[in-house]
Amino acid sequence: MTVTFNHTIVYATDKHRSAEFLARVFGLPAPQPMWSFVTVPLGNGVTLDFLGAVGEIAPQHYAFLVSEEEFDGIFTRMIAEDIPYWADPARSRPREINHNDGGRGVYFCDPDGHFLEAITRPYGSG
Repeated sequence: MTVTFNHTIVYATDKHRSAEFLARVFGLPAPQPMWSFVTVPLGNGVTLDFLGAVGEIAPQHYAFLVSEEEFDGIFTRMIAEDIPYWADPARSRPREINHNDGGRGVYFCDPDGHFLEAITRPYGSG
């Protein structure tokens, strides 16, 4: 049997706002309600299932492998929405993208401070 990743729960102060943010910035299909979640479909049947949190949220890191064309769209939408971004996880290179492994990458935060990353090449592939 092959083990594949199916879904994960993303805690949010406003599950609709956070799911809509992710879908909008990444150019994904509109989020859909499912039980107490709001789900955003990704490739390969994977979903991010947003759930309303009670209390403080511990920010997580979510990295997304995207095509060069998808990166262009993501970055264009980020600029249009004036979303702060960095080239590195330490946030020491603001308003820059990286070119790690011969691709492009960018880090930014969702409304609850989850640290999102879009990369066009897997780490170590260059």
